[in-house]
Amino acid sequence: MSINNWMSWEGGVDLVAKTADGLEMPNVIVHVARMVHTPAGSSPSGMLFWQPDPAAPPLAFGFVSGCPEVGAYFGKHIFAGTPFENAPVIVGKIEITTTPEGATARVEVPGFVFESALTGLGETVVIDRAPAAMSPFRQQGLEAAAGSATLKVNGESVALILPPVSMTGGPCAVLSASGIYAR
Repeated sequence: MSINNWMSWEGGVDLVAKTADGLEMPNVIVHVARMVHTPAGSSPSGMLFWQPDPAAPPLAFGFVSGCPEVGAYFGKHIFAGTPFENAPVIVGKIEITTTPEGATARVEVPGFVFESALTGLGETVVIDRAPAAMSPFRQQGLEAAAGSATLKVNGESVALILPPVSMTGGPCAVLSASGIYAR
């Protein structure tokens, strides 16, 4: 299999959640890493989706990165063919902290500060997921699922419901020590 597009990372803190029962799709995504490497460069980067009112447009949506060129790489090269293909780039700041007990991500973008925390980490396992509809890339890496997760947006706690499986096929709250998406 020839690989044309790829990204790798270390220190990934991923949260996909709903804020209310009965929502068909998650309305929270804070999927970020301490450092992401792409053919376009390297920078702390990830993806944000914040839609507190599911009937209204998202308040924050896009690929967040400290480097606009790295953020712009994701849509066309990694997420092509998904609803994220044309997501905007948001220049922001990402801080990741990991301990044996858990991990936190602080993401600052214009108008918002997102603070996610993962606790009760399980055993770190090797993953290898085949491409799927919302993740049209091969995924490989090291993951430790979290037993619980919290989120604050602009300092206010947000109630979360974690679906059993995320859109990419893994846990909805996970510390991804390292990994790669390739297609």
